[in-house]
Amino acid sequence: MIEIRLTIDDREVVVPKGATILDAARKAGSYVPALCDHPDLKPIGSCKLCIVSVKGLDYYPTACNTQAEEGMVVQTKTQELQEMRRHTLEMLLALTNHPTSCLFCERKNECSDLRECMRKFPVTVGCKYCPKNEKCELQQAVRFVGLDSIRYEIAFKNVPVLREPFFDRNYNLCILCGRCVRVCQEVRGVGVLSSNPDFHRMHWIGPESLQDSDCKFCGACVDVCPTGALFARSEKWVRPEKTIVTVCPYCGTGCGLDLRVNEDRIISVSPDKENPVNRGQACVKGHFGLEEIVHHPDRLTTPLIRRNGRLEEASWEEALDLVAKRFTEIKNKYGPNSLGALSSSRCTNEENYLVQKLARAVFGTNNVDNCARVCHAPSVTGLAACFGSGAATNSFDQIEDANVLFVIGSNTTEAHPIVSLKIIKAANKGAKIIVADPRKIELVDLATVWLNLRPGTNIALLNGMMNVILSDELEDMDFISSRTEGFEEFRKVVMEYPPERAAKITGVPEEKIIEAARLYAKAQKAMIIYSLGITEHITGTANVMSLGNLAMLTGNVGRQSTGVMPLRGQNNVQGACDMGALPNAYVGYQPVTDPNIQSKFEGAWNVKLPATLGQTSTQMIDGVIEGGIKGLFILGEDPAQTDPDTNRVKASLKALDFLVVQEIFPTETTNFADVILPAASFAECDGTFTNGERRIQRVRKAIPAICGQENWQTICRIAQKMGYPMNYSHPSEIMEEIAALAPMFAGISFARLSPGGLQWPCPSIEHPGTETMHVGRFSRGLGKFNAVEHKFPTEQTDLDYPLILTTGRRREHYNCGSMTRRSSEIMYVWPEEAIEISPADAKELGVEDGETVLVSSRRGVVRTKARVTDKSLRGVAFMSFHYPEVLTNLLTNAALDPQAKTPEYKACAIKIEKITG
Repeated sequence: MIEIRLTIDDREVVVPKGATILDAARKAGSYVPALCDHPDLKPIGSCKLCIVSVKGLDYYPTACNTQAEEGMVVQTKTQELQEMRRHTLEMLLALTNHPTSCLFCERKNECSDLRECMRKFPVTVGCKYCPKNEKCELQQAVRFVGLDSIRYEIAFKNVPVLREPFFDRNYNLCILCGRCVRVCQEVRGVGVLSSNPDFHRMHWIGPESLQDSDCKFCGACVDVCPTGALFARSEKWVRPEKTIVTVCPYCGTGCGLDLRVNEDRIISVSPDKENPVNRGQACVKGHFGLEEIVHHPDRLTTPLIRRNGRLEEASWEEALDLVAKRFTEIKNKYGPNSLGALSSSRCTNEENYLVQKLARAVFGTNNVDNCARVCHAPSVTGLAACFGSGAATNSFDQIEDANVLFVIGSNTTEAHPIVSLKIIKAANKGAKIIVADPRKIELVDLATVWLNLRPGTNIALLNGMMNVILSDELEDMDFISSRTEGFEEFRKVVMEYPPERAAKITGVPEEKIIEAARLYAKAQKAMIIYSLGITEHITGTANVMSLGNLAMLTGNVGRQSTGVMPLRGQNNVQGACDMGALPNAYVGYQPVTDPNIQSKFEGAWNVKLPATLGQTSTQMIDGVIEGGIKGLFILGEDPAQTDPDTNRVKASLKALDFLVVQEIFPTETTNFADVILPAASFAECDGTFTNGERRIQRVRKAIPAICGQENWQTICRIAQKMGYPMNYSHPSEIMEEIAALAPMFAGISFARLSPGGLQWPCPSIEHPGTETMHVGRFSRGLGKFNAVEHKFPTEQTDLDYPLILTTGRRREHYNCGSMTRRSSEIMYVWPEEAIEISPADAKELGVEDGETVLVSSRRGVVRTKARVTDKSLRGVAFMSFHYPEVLTNLLTNAALDPQAKTPEYKACAIKIEKITG
């Protein structure tokens, strides 16, 4: 990086070449007013307030869009500059009719905190009634330049305040800076806002209703507004006492959030501008879907014990005594392997570590797993088979600099909105996008090639693409010969999939397969991004291996902006696996069957440990009916709603001798619990989450645990009551134990994780973390090509069940919906489930948009509304699984991937029927 030196207000400052004078001034600590400028936006220099004096120039350039140059001498605050700025601000206020009582009131400091205006200004214009008072950039600019009045008459516009979900739009306070319009277009890629400049009259920003537009309610416009024109209602009349920086508890992106707290209540949430993952951006859930949820009246706050078929309140002591007693009785009567534990991808690393320690050291079994089993277990297994490590090879920020992005099985804009911003940024910089998805997802609008394959035909598509690459001699033979093995066997299989055969299997036109293959192979830096559309098949592991094959075939591994990026579904699904909440591995993926590893953990934990593999979550659920599993501890998971073939799961939970569920809300699964232990939410815990790019970040406690104790304390107390001394005074001590036992985490400590976290592997306290894996050498030594064959889904359509159902997420909701469905305004935006079908299928079925229909599979039936949309191809339907009123997983198939034991959610045969009579 080339750096330049210049002088700002007699202070020398060093900035990278390409930085603006305004960037340099900010680094030097000099405030320069700039109401149109924002660090996330392209500078436009329209407000003219950021003019500066540059030695040698006979004019005053705008600092926001003038590049800094070597040796520049800049003054930001001279008498002449300030006079010109006062005139500019006067004109701006006159043109926009912004109220001035909040700017020039001489008695402002005499007003009380009760919002009593000493001069009796009305609510519409008084400073004490403005939600942005004392946080307003316009106030700051007026104060800085010394403007104390204006010469022009101003009339209050009195335009109506527009009430949207989550925030208000009060264009009486708008100064037409354009930030909101630009952030919606430039950063979010949506572009629903537009300026209506009617100076001196009724200027405003359209559309009139965001609810009737394509708005995603991300809140970016609110965050960049310099005045009170856009403001979140939750914080409108309450000021925070403190702000706590933490990590979002929703998807696996790992966005930093600022929790604003008043009197032990979260009053608002905003994205953390300094977090390296999201850099001041958030989605609707992270921005607006948390404060109401944390304090929702449905929160479980006291333990519940089932007596005579009814759940009754109990003390912590009584509940934990019962839990310890019953688990001990089952262990003694049926043996340790009659017990099992399901840990949580929603909980911290430290809590997950304790759950697997509880299972192994206290229960005496390796029967421990987490919900990665039903989503990303194939990523762990498949990537490890190819590269030696089952995690993302690169970092999210590197997406922006790729030449080609191959997005397959990922509806990124809905499931991982902040990652999609990086894809949008890459496209704006000229990257080519390949999208492979059965649905016409939003990213198709950015795509150079859309491969609209049939569900369950990923391997045929990928083998077809690799066949083209080999036939065209586009493979990277230097990389293949020096860094991989298994190539010849792989080549033989791939050559059996010419593009015409792949086209016949997948339904994708042959020419599209050829175009995509050449586009990917010829790129200098090509990256693969995938998610559950790849993993949730009976061929999930093989699908992931096939992606690894494609990356190695073209040498797109071990370099910046290349590699394979699995997008994780839940906030800590990566960490739950890392921490050993798996039946085959201790923390750090150390195999339970290795005698040396077992001996190490036995020494550290001072207990004899089981040496045989445990059961996966799907095996445990099935094992209940077969009589093997008698007692189960579930932390923060809802298999009764999220696992496939719901009737099967519910029958198993009902058949358990003893079920303990620790949760923040009642769920479908708590309906079967013998004991419910209330859990602390993310806002009530200290610890860490690990996001989808292997970044370990601090989760910080913002408010006391509403249920009276944190989750790690509950797990420790269960262990203690069962006779095992599990003692810690703080989660940081748990992380210290993790670092001591797992070499890949040896350099991790709470002290090193601020700010920005660290990406594993981090093998020592001096190590900076690993942004890009497999540089020069794979974790397994040589990368391995794995020859995989196409295999159709276990369930095919027929005359009785003519449609294929695929499942996924809505942008507004998360997983089982137990959290997001308790946000009243999220439910206002997306209140109910619907099955999405193509116009052609709707016409054939005689179904109208919005009509209630019956959806049936070979396992169950649900009633829902139909949504007719061109997003769905003919023969393919889509549903999410967020709503207990429409239990989508009554329909889905529980057939398992033979390697990762992951169910086949993404392809089941259904029929849709009109409701008559």
